[in-house]
Amino acid sequence: MKHSLFCRLAALCLAPAVLAACAPPASIEPTQTPAPPASQELAAEPAPTQAPAAEEPAPAAEPDPTPAEQTPAETDDPWAVDSLTLEEKVGQLFLIRPDALDLRITQEELDDPYADGVTELTATMQETLAQYPVGGVVLFGKNLRNEEQIRNFTAELGRATRVPMFIGVDEEGGTVSRLAKVESLGLPQYESAAAVGAQGTDAVRDMSVTIGGYLKDYGFNLDFAPDADVNTNPDNPVIGTRAFSSDPDEAAASVQAAVEGFNETGVLCSLKHFPGHGDTAEDSHLGVASTTRTLDEMRGGEFKPFAAGIEAGVPMVMVGHITAPNAVPAEEAGLPATFSHTLVTDVLRNELGFDGLIVTDSMAMGAITENYTAGEAALAALEAGVDLLLMPAGLPEAFDAVVEAVETGVWPESELNARVERVLAAKRAAGLL
Repeated sequence: MKHSLFCRLAALCLAPAVLAACAPPASIEPTQTPAPPASQELAAEPAPTQAPAAEEPAPAAEPDPTPAEQTPAETDDPWAVDSLTLEEKVGQLFLIRPDALDLRITQEELDDPYADGVTELTATMQETLAQYPVGGVVLFGKNLRNEEQIRNFTAELGRATRVPMFIGVDEEGGTVSRLAKVESLGLPQYESAAAVGAQGTDAVRDMSVTIGGYLKDYGFNLDFAPDADVNTNPDNPVIGTRAFSSDPDEAAASVQAAVEGFNETGVLCSLKHFPGHGDTAEDSHLGVASTTRTLDEMRGGEFKPFAAGIEAGVPMVMVGHITAPNAVPAEEAGLPATFSHTLVTDVLRNELGFDGLIVTDSMAMGAITENYTAGEAALAALEAGVDLLLMPAGLPEAFDAVVEAVETGVWPESELNARVERVLAAKRAAGLL
């Protein structure tokens, strides 16, 4: 199955429609553009003018401890892999928007930064969690109102599942800052990562300690920062000053300091966007972004900040939807890095020695949704070696596809268990278990 799915994906990626899709602006949380594209994982989001339709809040009581159909094995450790049902194990691989827990909300509404967002855990959302017990949620600007609402919401989410969830956010400092843009919170404001990086590594470390500190105070345990890209392409519409520097060594020193700062606070952080988005000229929110760099060129440039972050003990690395035809075998040339076994496993996992969590960029981006179904994309990323699937464009379809693949032996349960072990280890390190 792996060979046939791989060939199918490669063929899809090489199609003219995909090549035509590579056109500007951003890759995880781009700088502001005149008209924010749909599927904007990281574009700045203004707070909506009104809250979503009210619904009866979910009861405070915890859900049934075994919502899935499969009966777990007896064990003294309630969070051991063997103690989880198949659905609970698969769920650990998914990080979603909280809005995706209300299945009445369309994908278009989910992706729209101007649409009202959910701001509390409702009974409807709790029912979805019982069926799809995901491993984490990622809050955006439209999910954040004020101090009381944020604290209540993160607390509700924190006790919503038997296995506690990652509660994440994009808070880089600068353009991409969800909480800092809620004016009533009065949080520190940073011009950009580049501006702070120019002040030196002490300033970068201090910024990360500050950001990690207030995120933890508001109930978050995961930040999709720092940006480990090297801003080498002046035509890049998505990175720019989100990167610490255009010099690989300077960027590496800043990334190391940032990881050290986050680690000091106990909030998990994530480097992004491997193998490097700084040399691209396209926006993967809209289509496939591409780099012409070879592996040797990347080793002397793009990989340096990632290697420094890994050396500093970063717990997570995000892989971008970037094709790198000159860095991979011919059969992978049209695949985004997210689906490349060479880049994810051979290079990131083995060559760079990263033993933490590997997460995809948003699976609702155009680079993915224009060419793959939610189920195809989920399985392709897992087969490449990814651990966590970020915001698929269709939670039920992606979730059910992984469950079916395990049940039928298409994707070995031993592989699933290995990914879940890494997820649980990270949650233990963060004090969630």
